Amino acid sequence: MAPPTRHVVAWAAWDWGSAAFNAVITTFVFTVYLTSSGFGDPAETSAKLGLGTGLAGVAIALLAPVIGQRADRAGRPTLWLGVNTAIVVALSALMFTARPHPEFLWWGIALVAVGHVFFEFASVNYNAMLPRVSTPATVGRVSGLGWGAGYLGGIVLLLVLFVGFISPEVGWLGVTHAEGLNVRVAILVAALWFGVFAIPVLLALPDRPAAAEDARPRLGFLASYRALLGTIRGLAREHPHTLFFLLASAVFRDGLAGVFTFGGVIAQGTFGFAPSQVVVFGIAANVVAGLATMAFGVLDDRLGPKTLIVGSLVAMALAGGGIFAFHDRGARTFWVLGLLLCVFVGPAQSASRSFLARLIPPGREGEIFGLYATTGRAVSFLAPTMFGAAIAVGSRVTGAPAQYWGILGIVAVLLTGLLLLLPVRPLSGSTPAREARIA
Repeated sequence: MAPPTRHVVAWAAWDWGSAAFNAVITTFVFTVYLTSSGFGDPAETSAKLGLGTGLAGVAIALLAPVIGQRADRAGRPTLWLGVNTAIVVALSALMFTARPHPEFLWWGIALVAVGHVFFEFASVNYNAMLPRVSTPATVGRVSGLGWGAGYLGGIVLLLVLFVGFISPEVGWLGVTHAEGLNVRVAILVAALWFGVFAIPVLLALPDRPAAAEDARPRLGFLASYRALLGTIRGLAREHPHTLFFLLASAVFRDGLAGVFTFGGVIAQGTFGFAPSQVVVFGIAANVVAGLATMAFGVLDDRLGPKTLIVGSLVAMALAGGGIFAFHDRGARTFWVLGLLLCVFVGPAQSASRSFLARLIPPGREGEIFGLYATTGRAVSFLAPTMFGAAIAVGSRVTGAPAQYWGILGIVAVLLTGLLLLLPVRPLSGSTPAREARIA
């Protein structure tokens, strides 16, 4: 039986609210603010930001599968979704204290990095709910609806922040640009936004008590890792292509994250966008990404997620190469090619999530999505490191700061993920709309 529509809407509302972290904090506003001249040289601050997010990835890789597994065993994923979301909201609010001076740079980076960790923990619990709000025939569309809601939520939030605080000399409540107050207050509003829109899913999908026959004993921390190794061995023995997909998606998803993490940074540092222009671009990018993700969700269910992912990665690699090749052609180039990148980021992310949701056995959603997060974050140093390394190489080659070389590092990660994905085969006898389960 199909889940009630109100449950789907409540679930997607969390994605809508998560735009506060994804769009405002890590992409178009706060990270751009941290890499502005007030904190130091943009090339150096960009490299430090990459280091901070890379270290956060290591923490996620070590902890995410255990977090998901323990949530499964406790039967309380909704509780832990609420706890982890609340921590992200609190960290976001603390970003108000990061004033535009070099001595606050590492404090701001630390808040972003720790926020990344707990946001990923919350995402593990959130993604584990996907099978509860979809059927095998609709999982692609429901996943796409969630991703699309996130992008569209980003549009609305960025518009509110742009009109109310970021753009005007004197914004709402008398907020000015002095000491970066316009950006810092905008982040406070974003934190409130996330907190409010996280509430519906917590109320609509409360934790369900596990049946006695499904109850599993809680494990200690080290025992949880031993159980995780058993899961990995089982996948390698019985369903190796599922494990291959986890590894391939780890790489290309890190590349996708790199596009959004460093896209606004490149817009400002290479193409000369003012902070307000970055926000305008972010609004346009979210419109394009949101509509494309919802539309491509139908293709996911009809054609299969692998086809959608491969096509998206090829298109993004071409667009990224164009940004590098034509970096000196002005802002119009980034408008065209940057928006083209945004068309395909969301569909690739959504299709990756829906592919895995088709494979997970009941009662192990948190564990497998935790493994999904871990395989992603185990290589999450790739995009930030490749971005920073490419800038360093470009600066040495050209003899001048060369931030635009960073896009080559992101493209290299995307292409590596594509090559790893190509040999992955769907389960024998499966179709895009047919449920497949790990034995």
